[in-house]
Amino acid sequence: MSWIEYKTRTGSILCDRERTLECLYVGDYGKENNIKADFLGLHDKIESVQHRPVDLTDKMVVTISTQKGCSMACKFCDCPSVPFAGNCSRSEMFDMTLEAIQRSGVSETKRFNLHFARMGEPTFNWDVLQFAMNDLRLLVAHQIRADTIHPVISTMMPKANTRLMDFLENWCWIKNHSYDGEAGLQLSINTLCEFDRNEMFNGRSLSLMDISTLSWMLPKPVGRKYTLNFAVTGASDLDPDKMDIYFDKKKFIIKITPIHATRAATDNGFEIVKDYDVYERFEKPLVNHGWDVIVFAPSAEEDADRITCGNAILKSGDDQMITGGDATKTLSELKADLAAIDANIARGEQAKTGGLHAAATD
Repeated sequence: MSWIEYKTRTGSILCDRERTLECLYVGDYGKENNIKADFLGLHDKIESVQHRPVDLTDKMVVTISTQKGCSMACKFCDCPSVPFAGNCSRSEMFDMTLEAIQRSGVSETKRFNLHFARMGEPTFNWDVLQFAMNDLRLLVAHQIRADTIHPVISTMMPKANTRLMDFLENWCWIKNHSYDGEAGLQLSINTLCEFDRNEMFNGRSLSLMDISTLSWMLPKPVGRKYTLNFAVTGASDLDPDKMDIYFDKKKFIIKITPIHATRAATDNGFEIVKDYDVYERFEKPLVNHGWDVIVFAPSAEEDADRITCGNAILKSGDDQMITGGDATKTLSELKADLAAIDANIARGEQAKTGGLHAAATD
């Protein structure tokens, strides 16, 4: 294995070109600096997000890939530019998480977030469930002291996934029971205009009515609600009356972000919103309808460093790379642990047969 490290201003992006793997670790500016959410007591407008030093011991975010490239072909995302090579294995997800933690140099953090969101559609990969439930906490405990471990799934709700509801039900079980609510589920919606959605997602996401039907079937969330993500342009449709019909505000919050400045988004002419008034125009009517709304904006530096959602640098030939060796700290011991875990679950492959609920233990 040979990892390539791309230094950013808030962390690093890591690539293994031989295995088509990409992940990253970053720090966070703090919710008081890049989030507006009245229901959380964060009332200040985000006029602009200024870059500032980050503290990984306060919060560390690791984002890993679940697939090698992505078959969804969303028009605002760079991941389809990486030739698709199938799912990442549990072992590869383990390696990405381990590499990110070890490269960070952090020995402790108050909050460790793992996002299954760098490349790929996670609901096509059932090893994601096994990794989150059986491997992640063991791996983190071997490497750092983390007060909170919080994994997050983000899905484009793919039309081609015939077992999508099975996956979501299993993930909700993991969130609600295995993690006692300390996990996230995010559905990528972006707009309530069906035509525009089809254009953005290249016709590969379910219709809004189908997504709505599945969403009403999800169990009541424990802890934090599920998230409806809207990466918006000025022309997006977030009509609150439609929102009330499609989705249940008792289960979901709404997150409003810009479409990030990926190469695909720029090439395909998507507006990159930088004016807070656009967010406010969407936010206020939803809040008045009783929705919990988060407005999130990245800094210019985060977008330029390509750490934001929809970016992938494996195909780009980026000239900022710094080559480093493999992480070696306790690697052999951790590999032995993973082999033992694999042996323990090899008998049943419970998740792939829909039996994860019955088999799950902390």
